[in-house]
Amino acid sequence: MKLQNQVVLVTGGARGLGMEIVKGFANEGAKVVINYFKSEAKAHSLKEEIGENALAIQADVRNREQVENLFIEAKKHFDQPITTVVNNALINFRFDPIARKNAEDISWEDYHTQLEGAIRGALHTTQAAVTDMKELGFGRIVTIGTNLFQNPVVAYHDYNTSKAALLGFTRNMAKDLGVYGINVNMISGGLLQTTDASSATSEEVFQLIKNSTPLQKVTTPEDVANAVLFFASSWSKGVTGQNLVVDGGLVMD
Repeated sequence: MKLQNQVVLVTGGARGLGMEIVKGFANEGAKVVINYFKSEAKAHSLKEEIGENALAIQADVRNREQVENLFIEAKKHFDQPITTVVNNALINFRFDPIARKNAEDISWEDYHTQLEGAIRGALHTTQAAVTDMKELGFGRIVTIGTNLFQNPVVAYHDYNTSKAALLGFTRNMAKDLGVYGINVNMISGGLLQTTDASSATSEEVFQLIKNSTPLQKVTTPEDVANAVLFFASSWSKGVTGQNLVVDGGLVMD
């Protein structure tokens, strides 16, 4: 299915990487559902910027009922179901190498917060999407990972572990849903320059990454958004269960 014929849900779509993904799809003519939790003003501002092809809906991805209602509302508004889901929402996390919790300080509650956002959130959106995707014989589910779980240059214990678990989730869903024409893949970006989540990262760290990367550049939200568009498009019909690392070659998997 061509992008211009799709309805795309981006969780956490009002800011940072999510906003760039939303804009990327909108530029290709897709209808976009901008999911937000707290960023109401940003979500509605983005909706106004895009126009009639955008819809902003508040929902906590950890809440099954709210997610199911989001899918119902989006289908009613656009008169067609959601065809692509991008699981991008990030719950209460900042990339701050100074203030991060180390091995002695990290708690199970910290792990639980990130697992709830990554796994529970993706489970809710996937299960809400599956019935319509099966009926269409087409679906694209993209999870947002990180290169840090393969190369934890900074040990963000809770975040990195939740993203590693999300890859397991992605591959199991790919195995189960492929027979219905539903492709499930992950994109693992490097540290992005710059989003709200990465704003605590110093310029020295970004420079170190740039110097260590074959492309000699720090990954941008646009770089990752472009890869999301590929996984949502018909060009990726033969690809599922994969983790595409988008970090300029810093981590070669």
